[in-house]
Amino acid sequence: MKLYIFSLGAGVLVGVIYCMLSVRSPAPPLVALLGLLGMLIGEQVIPVGKQLLDGTAFTSACATTQATEHVLGQLPGRNQMKDTV
Repeated sequence: MKLYIFSLGAGVLVGVIYCMLSVRSPAPPLVALLGLLGMLIGEQVIPVGKQLLDGTAFTSACATTQATEHVLGQLPGRNQMKDTV
């Protein structure tokens, strides 16, 4: 949770700096978020693709390369589930 709070704080700080400089953010928020998502997915295309070419199933390829964890990050409550299992 601390990571999310720091991320939000950094975003607010950048927003304040933009306001003080009288400039607008370089991209509308939705466009920027989609661009970041595309970058995360793009980073995983080659590793997952190599696994798929070796004959691995898609879900296994994602698990082997840890692509899901990389794109989605650590989901809230995930550590708690691991600790209780």
